[in-house]
Amino acid sequence: MKDSAELWRKFCADLEQAGTHVLGSHLQTTETEKAEGLRYLTRLLRIGLDMHLEHADPAFPSFYQASHETAKIGADNPDNFYQNATISGDYDYRITGQRGSVPILSFATKANRYAVDGTMASTGELDISDVKMDPAGNFEIIISHEKSGQNWLPLESDSTMLIVRQTFFDKETEIPAQVKIERVGAQDAPVPLSFETLSSALTQVPAFIGGTSNIFHHWAELFRKENRNALNTLDQSMFSKAGGDPMIYYLHGWWDLAPNEVMQITSEIPECEGWNFQLNNIWMESLDYRHHNIHTNNGLAELNADGSVTLNISAKPQASNWIDTAGHYKGTMLWRWTGAKTHPLPHIEIL
Repeated sequence: MKDSAELWRKFCADLEQAGTHVLGSHLQTTETEKAEGLRYLTRLLRIGLDMHLEHADPAFPSFYQASHETAKIGADNPDNFYQNATISGDYDYRITGQRGSVPILSFATKANRYAVDGTMASTGELDISDVKMDPAGNFEIIISHEKSGQNWLPLESDSTMLIVRQTFFDKETEIPAQVKIERVGAQDAPVPLSFETLSSALTQVPAFIGGTSNIFHHWAELFRKENRNALNTLDQSMFSKAGGDPMIYYLHGWWDLAPNEVMQITSEIPECEGWNFQLNNIWMESLDYRHHNIHTNNGLAELNADGSVTLNISAKPQASNWIDTAGHYKGTMLWRWTGAKTHPLPHIEIL
């Protein structure tokens, strides 16, 4: 008989150590930021348990959300509906779905190593524009090592995660895609949870919390040092190594405003599939978009007469394209160009 109490004590001790990067951060200077830091750790715990315990069997994959309204990682996109599933290079998989009307839909296999070395290498990418479907919008995608079927998503021996990204320009009117995943040839059923499986999960969860918080704390420190009130992260390699979408050009920065100041961001709009801008807290979580207007995109923003766009970021409402700081005075920010031909650098003024 295994010692459940010993395993629990070790898990709790590992959780305490996993919070080091957050609890010791010099970035947090307000009571709100400290409270959000503790909440961030609980959110990573929830995500980690979904990832490494509840949805961890690659033989019987199921979708969960590693980022959503109340659990957030690495400048999560408020315009996105993320779906994640645990997979393995030992199996082949089938995705079946219905297209809906969401403007951007993509599928990717990843080698998730956030808990090891902070990377999430791409092992396969497939955009919905390359997917063949029937007249009603139904489709099937095969995930495998060798090319199979008319819609194929590559899989490598070290692939461990499937990510489905649905990007909306107007969530109130656009219809989400419906997707399901199954292992090809699956006929049996999952075995009951073993102590060894649980032990492995409870070891991986604190490692995930520590690794993930370390990655994005480092990013926030870097943006604060090099991109204060600026959006000009031209080197995309750091973002692609961490699992970024290859269709997206990321411009990260650090915003820092006094209560009476306005950050005015103006940018030309290139030919692209879409764009968006968002505010995050110091932990690189999007601010609360359930109750505050903390982001905008090509479907929501009002354009200038010359086709450019000007955003106004402040604590107080502005006449047009107001981005609400939601009671915060600093944090990270992000502009995404999706499928863009060129990548303009937005101009920023503090008024």
